[in-house]
Amino acid sequence: MEWLIIVFILMFVIAPVMWLKPSPQQKRQMALRSSARKQGVTIKMEKPPLHHFRGTMPAYRWHYPQQAPGPDFVLVRDTNASDALELYHAGWRWRIAPLRPLPEKASVTLKALLERLPQDALVIESTPYSLTLWWWESQNADRFSTYVADFQQLKGALEGVSDRPVAKPFAGGGEAAGRK
Repeated sequence: MEWLIIVFILMFVIAPVMWLKPSPQQKRQMALRSSARKQGVTIKMEKPPLHHFRGTMPAYRWHYPQQAPGPDFVLVRDTNASDALELYHAGWRWRIAPLRPLPEKASVTLKALLERLPQDALVIESTPYSLTLWWWESQNADRFSTYVADFQQLKGALEGVSDRPVAKPFAGGGEAAGRK
């Protein structure tokens, strides 16, 4: 009887420790996020640009250089988009289309990437500051690293293709600059 009590007490003490142990899915996500960060990706849990979405989801972000902002656009997977939105390519629709057509290199890279992305990738968003992939992290780190080069190439093709003119510092020339 004493042994039974001792075993019960040990199980009672060990059980909470086992709950703190990460699940296999959490371990995979931690490895994925760590690998992505090492490859220059910023990861945050944020509300995606989807209508009627509650909560947050992982946002993987590649930042444009400050002196070369990107265009504004939002592409949504067809399964999460309204039929009223304009179809773009391979089951993706424009929620916000760019004001000017994308450069040919960027368009080809984007279309190839859209065909390869996993089904849980729901949104690709570009702002003047960054290019963002909103997805549920279904892939492991090795598989995701195959997308990183494509996103880097797309980011490079979109750099400086801003919808707004870049503000340049005032040169301060003219007659007043020549006087002492």
